[in-house]
Amino acid sequence: MSEYNRRRFLQHSGSMVLLSAASGMAALPRQAFAQDTVKLGLLHSLSGTIAIAEASLVDAEKLAIEEINAAGGVMGRKIEPVVEDGASENAVFAEKARKLLDRDKVAAIVGCYTSASRKALLPVLSRSKGLLYYPTYYEGQEQDARVFYPSQEATQSVIAAVEWMAREKGKTFFLVGSDYIYPRTCNKIAKPAIAHMGAKVVGEEYAPLGHTEFSSIINKIKAAKPECIYSTVVGGSNVAFYKQLRAAGLDGTRVVLLSTVVSENEIEGIGKDNAAGYYACMGYFQSLQNPANEKFVKAFKAKYGQDRVIGDPMEVAYNSVHLWKLGVEKAGSFDPDKVIAASAGLTLEAPEGTVRVHEKNHHVWKKVRVGRAQPDGQFDIVWESADLIEPNPFPKL
Repeated sequence: MSEYNRRRFLQHSGSMVLLSAASGMAALPRQAFAQDTVKLGLLHSLSGTIAIAEASLVDAEKLAIEEINAAGGVMGRKIEPVVEDGASENAVFAEKARKLLDRDKVAAIVGCYTSASRKALLPVLSRSKGLLYYPTYYEGQEQDARVFYPSQEATQSVIAAVEWMAREKGKTFFLVGSDYIYPRTCNKIAKPAIAHMGAKVVGEEYAPLGHTEFSSIINKIKAAKPECIYSTVVGGSNVAFYKQLRAAGLDGTRVVLLSTVVSENEIEGIGKDNAAGYYACMGYFQSLQNPANEKFVKAFKAKYGQDRVIGDPMEVAYNSVHLWKLGVEKAGSFDPDKVIAASAGLTLEAPEGTVRVHEKNHHVWKKVRVGRAQPDGQFDIVWESADLIEPNPFPKL
């Protein structure tokens, strides 16, 4: 064969190969996967004001990915994490989600922390036919076809928390929170639950996000003389709030304080001494004693250091990767629509215990617990629900 004809032959053969590949790709799902890998997007704030709470979720997700890969992957494919920084900006979250879905062709995203960042993703998920696992407890009031919510929505923790306080600690409540949707929704849920227990609300106050001067609110609490304080103060404000409560003599001995937003991670910022004696209601505490959690905690500390602590959103982030894997395997496909259809009723034996995806609303059945913070920053679990609690993201308020 002459050199000219050989080149023509190679060019023609290459065109046929490309045409054949293109034809084959047309039959594949939307995601373009390498033969031996599948991409999973991890989208969290690694910088900005929310990073202090959110960045650690990526560590838990990467641990889950490593464990799954070590066990053979998902349907024979290793998971390739694609990590993006939402930078604590909702517009950046939307932009990075578009990149993950349209350019990187990830099979799903595990991501977001605030409700605002999650809501910024919804139009992107709809347009690109993507799938999101949202690993943070939140206020409910949402059910999107392309989102799974593996953490507790507000009714699962709020009702359990105030009923426990009314049963065990007292019948008068002061509600205090940061001024945005989660605390206000939680308090709307809390008030009828408190009344149902024969208790009453003697005060309700809100502070702006990032607020650090709580003397006025604390004076109102002292004047109202509640037996119980239900707190939804969030983020860095808790450092000032807990310190000022203790300085004012409200150290958790005479007046019980319980939060549904303070986990072991937040205690690291608040300070162990400042948090000791106060209560929290969560789905997960690091101190849970069961084989799955002991294995999880040991593996996490082996990878990231013995001084690291694990809070509720981190454990749910870890669960989210495993729930996606189970959905893929049940569907026999990485296609998001097939995974969504297959995920109803999925059960996972997680570090927190059994969780089950609701058959209709994309949330999960799960237990919740009340723990009291100890001087070492861990929680002594004083109560847990007897059964899994059904999610109710749209309660009558």
